[in-house]
Amino acid sequence: MLKDIDAIIFDIDGTLIDSMWVWVHIDDVFLEKYHLTEPEDFHEGMEGKSYSETAQYFLDIFPELPHTREELEEEWHQMAFEIYTKEIKLKKGAYEFIKEMHKAGKRLGIATSNSRELAEGTLANNKVLEYLDTLWTSDEAMAGKPAPDVYLKAAESLGVEPARCLVFEDVPNGIRAGKNAGMKVCAVDDPFSRPQEALKRELADYYIQDYDDIKNNTYEVL
Repeated sequence: MLKDIDAIIFDIDGTLIDSMWVWVHIDDVFLEKYHLTEPEDFHEGMEGKSYSETAQYFLDIFPELPHTREELEEEWHQMAFEIYTKEIKLKKGAYEFIKEMHKAGKRLGIATSNSRELAEGTLANNKVLEYLDTLWTSDEAMAGKPAPDVYLKAAESLGVEPARCLVFEDVPNGIRAGKNAGMKVCAVDDPFSRPQEALKRELADYYIQDYDDIKNNTYEVL
């Protein structure tokens, strides 16, 4: 998996950290607060979208909301900040893998659809922010996944050609973003995206249950 790879770029939510449950919880609380009914394929419609694109998605499907996009983003941020900066933990083996790759001289980056403040907060709390060489959000790249922009921005700032980058992702649109950028992609198991496992396997180059699979050489080549 790591042959001819100079840089590793991680998505965060559902990939490095166990956090997808947070957004399901926030959605449930938010919908109940404003007496909204979740439409069919609600979560699938948000997959890969940037933070601001997701807010606009809410405003488009719930035109009765009294928010501006900025107000909606801020309300979500307030709901999530405490959990991200104090409770959410890394996936099994992720801390050791990041330290090992840093020691091996690999360039390390983040390409997330989340906000910068939440991303940096949870990475700092889990003591891995110091090992990372760059962090890009989809909002900063001006396009959500499956567009490749956020991965290409990360690779450019790392000074590494896309073909020599390995991406870790947990959802199909994230995997598509990495592949659209011309990178190798390893799919990561996550309870939230497990119903899409067959599609994840179809799109990705590798598959892991957790990061110990890489250390133990038990990852799957697809």
